[in-house]
Amino acid sequence: MQRTLGTCYYPEHWPEEVWEEDAARMAAAGLTWVRIGEFAWARIEPAPGDLRWDWLDRAIAVLGQAGLKVVLGTPTATPPRWVVDKHPDMLAVDAQGHPRKFGSRRHYCFSHAGYLEECRRIVTLMADRYGRNPYVAAWQTDNEYGCHDTILSYSQAARAAFRDWLAQRYQSVQALNRAWGNVFWSMDYARFDDVDLPNLTVTEPNPSHVLDFRRFSSDQVVRFNRAQAEIIRARSDAPIAHNYMGRVTDFDHYAVGDDLDIASWDSYPLGFLENVVGAGDSHKRRYTRQGDPDFQAFHHDLYRAVGRGRWWVMEQQPGPVNWAPYNPAPLPGMVRLWTWEAFAHGAEAVCYFRWRQAPFAQEQMHAGLLRPDSAEAPAMDEARQVAAEITEAPQVQPAQAPVALIFDYEADWAWDVQPHGAGLSYFGLVFEGYRALRRAGLSVDIVRPEAAALTGYRAILAPGLMILPNDLKAALLETEAQVVLGPRAAARTRDMAIPAALPPDLPGIDLKVTRVESMRPDMPVPLAGGGAVTGYLDEIAGAGETELETETGQPVARRFGVLTYLAGWLDGPGFDRLVADLADRAGLTLRPMPEGVRIRDTGTERFWFNYTDATVTTDAGDLPPAGVLRQPL
Repeated sequence: MQRTLGTCYYPEHWPEEVWEEDAARMAAAGLTWVRIGEFAWARIEPAPGDLRWDWLDRAIAVLGQAGLKVVLGTPTATPPRWVVDKHPDMLAVDAQGHPRKFGSRRHYCFSHAGYLEECRRIVTLMADRYGRNPYVAAWQTDNEYGCHDTILSYSQAARAAFRDWLAQRYQSVQALNRAWGNVFWSMDYARFDDVDLPNLTVTEPNPSHVLDFRRFSSDQVVRFNRAQAEIIRARSDAPIAHNYMGRVTDFDHYAVGDDLDIASWDSYPLGFLENVVGAGDSHKRRYTRQGDPDFQAFHHDLYRAVGRGRWWVMEQQPGPVNWAPYNPAPLPGMVRLWTWEAFAHGAEAVCYFRWRQAPFAQEQMHAGLLRPDSAEAPAMDEARQVAAEITEAPQVQPAQAPVALIFDYEADWAWDVQPHGAGLSYFGLVFEGYRALRRAGLSVDIVRPEAAALTGYRAILAPGLMILPNDLKAALLETEAQVVLGPRAAARTRDMAIPAALPPDLPGIDLKVTRVESMRPDMPVPLAGGGAVTGYLDEIAGAGETELETETGQPVARRFGVLTYLAGWLDGPGFDRLVADLADRAGLTLRPMPEGVRIRDTGTERFWFNYTDATVTTDAGDLPPAGVLRQPL
């Protein structure tokens, strides 16, 4: 697979006389891809039916004639003011009942039928015009679904659509009442039109109600995206992508990805650092100019699964951003490191956001490859260096990693609905497991929660799968791989109830969770031999061989053949012990990593990455600050 680079460009922001020079500079820098158009609806159609394609025709031609490939974005993330005036009830409504008004972006509700038709119309017009354009080599639907908390809408349109979704799911309101346990607190409904959205209730709403609303909201995103993908696919042979956001789990990215050809995500290592789960202040200070050593890699591996192997970084941070709590400049060399790390995890393309820093509006403090005066910003040299390096580097040969880590969006919703303890999240639990695997020097594949995705692995880590379908449960019990399951495995039925047989209800295994507790974060429970349980602990009864236990003798990890049940949320040293035991039983070689150093294996190479600001000695040699080394396998 050939590695390529690109950038994000907004020709409508700049005088037309600079387009040709910009295109020539992009090509000279070694860029291949240019994404345009995703925010341009008001320039394409400034008034209803007043279509002005001429400028976009010329922009695509200028870029294409310079030897660049265009990724054309559908403009539906930024409907013009006239669309809102035409459909004033299309705005999303937040959980407090406030409309998300016009004046920035993503100002729409996925459930509004009128807005969906407007989107179908503009995407059809765009695909009719450019679907066979030789310079349009890929498409992007919308932009960053879920950014700015825009999946969950409590509008009238969402309420009507949710009622219809429930009617189709349950067929009768009596079935809904049974599934939700509405006998509790006299919450029974006489008809589907009695069901409201789960916000503004006196105290917490019914968790079954909330989980179904989360499922419904995800389905609305899938429906919205599918409408665009189907229109484009009927008119173009070019692949279709969407650019997801890091740490956004409000919809099922796998389901959206099934209607696309490429998954991509927008990587902002410094912008995301303050939101990295489990990162304390000292960690954030240490990596303030580099980003967390595992956060980007986690999403690279996740979106490889979403795209079933095909994925890009559609937006790569090149300098300070404008939107984080703090916005430092990257350590010299980090833009190159981030780019090579994406390639090591299988990216086909890395595109820098953006070409030129905007001198106006909301993102004027967001750096680009060029400054606002068109002089080169520091990242340009690093992008040019990577472009030169990839012309000499062998093509990436993908290879299955030895370890699989299951990530499930529905599990994330269930934990969010019922975390049982402040600050506990499914994403955080999975990410801590991923960190431990990477600290041990293991390459990891994040996989879908599907039985078919588990083939060929020597070890499988499956933390926190709160709702565990029978087929996946059977696959985890039947595999020859070493499996770690839990905590909270199969803790709830699909209807968000405690199973009558008590979880995890694994056929042929004498194990029951008899009680659960969550603890204050400043009151960890020490493990015998080192490490601790922090946050969450299942009390388990039954047989099995104890692998980890508290200092008082309470079992925390019990093994049943190839399956280990993990009963608690472990701290870093505890997870390291668990991973060491898992690797030993799976016959995997551990390579404990120095602080801030990580590796990734492809089919032919081992990549070493130094996220620290000092030279680190490794088995591959000395790694300078922000250094990258490649080693043949």
